[in-house]
Amino acid sequence: MNTANLLLISNSTNSGEGYLEYCKQDIADFLKTYGVSRALFFPFAAVTFSYDEYERKVQEKLLPLGVEIESIHRAHNAQQAVRDAQAIVVGGGNTFHLLRCIQDLQLMEAVRGKALSGAPYVGWSAGSNLACPTICTTNDMPIVEPESLSAFSLIPFQINPHYLDAHPTGHAGETREQRLLEYIAANPHRYVAGLREACMLRLTGGQLTLHGNRPMRVFKAGQPPQELQPADNLQFLLR
Repeated sequence: MNTANLLLISNSTNSGEGYLEYCKQDIADFLKTYGVSRALFFPFAAVTFSYDEYERKVQEKLLPLGVEIESIHRAHNAQQAVRDAQAIVVGGGNTFHLLRCIQDLQLMEAVRGKALSGAPYVGWSAGSNLACPTICTTNDMPIVEPESLSAFSLIPFQINPHYLDAHPTGHAGETREQRLLEYIAANPHRYVAGLREACMLRLTGGQLTLHGNRPMRVFKAGQPPQELQPADNLQFLLR
């Protein structure tokens, strides 16, 4: 049984809403389930604004709900900060930049071990990608080159956050679905969960559930894509 406790969110902001507005209560409630009052935040997906600003944005949303955020970029000893953390929170942005920074700090195994020991892990967008075996199903441009594409592997399947069904008028390029069909053709052993916006996956006590008001589109080589609802059994994704 998977011993990780995860909240993996597709996106941070819905159209017309404030930052983390739709999911801040879900994050706080999830962390409080495990008695967490202070979480270690990873801001490294930020590229065009500072880590200080990212920490402040998240703190402003979660502190009123009883969860204090401390960014790892302030830690004198990053390895020790991970070991001491009550929970790990990984924000969205550019997935390649996020992964590269965590690799540079040599924190891959430390974070993975922490999460697999049961410490709660929350990620949105790029932070959700990092929970997968690799970051190969991110939507981001590779603005930096990580050592490898391997991620924390807290779950055995891939997530594509911000999954879109749309094919804009006049756009002659590939759709999101076509890109993911390419991925499963090259990686036939792996499932991909297309996680639409305003949706999230929660793994608690070995039980995987979908939350939100939209279905999730699941891809696997040799099978037609499936539309799965929040009430559906998702345990097959963990095998």
